[in-house]
Amino acid sequence: MSVKLFGKLAAAALLAAGLAGCIDVNIDVAITSPSTARATMTQVMGADVYSMVKMSAESDQQQDDSFCAEGELTENGDGSATCVITEEGNFAELDLGQDEGGMTFTEAGPGLVRVALPTADMQAELGADDNMDEQTRQMVEAFFEGRTMTIGVSGAEIVESNMTVSADKTRAEQIIDMLALINGDAALPDELFAVVRAP
Repeated sequence: MSVKLFGKLAAAALLAAGLAGCIDVNIDVAITSPSTARATMTQVMGADVYSMVKMSAESDQQQDDSFCAEGELTENGDGSATCVITEEGNFAELDLGQDEGGMTFTEAGPGLVRVALPTADMQAELGADDNMDEQTRQMVEAFFEGRTMTIGVSGAEIVESNMTVSADKTRAEQIIDMLALINGDAALPDELFAVVRAP
């Protein structure tokens, strides 16, 4: 899974990956100046699934698409694994899917940046499938039960946001329940946004 996953959330690339249902994902975008940011994606894979993925990767010479082919992999004491992928630079240089309906950065005033992620496409593509048979539905529910995706934006100050703002007003985040998203009842706005004062 590559850094491209950052920007393809709205296109459901995250869930298109067969293992996505077994992973909790945190995406954090820290505004570092009026024109730059640092994006960090952290994926945590449970021990039972990671052991299978590891065996599969060892028997497969092609590992470009394996879990954490890019990024820093940490194998945890409980058998789970954590993958951290970080990208930093000018807004235009970050691979956050700006050209594909992904995360956008726009000037919102002197020293202010508006960060936005459309959710309408993500909800439409991942919404409940009426044609899903009962066995498939049970399997999907088992995969996604308790799994979340957290979108976070931080900076010197969150001036405005429709996400949950921290007490010190330096971070805004939205925790998305994967199963609710699939069932079509995640109740997300058409876009998640935060107006951030750059450091």
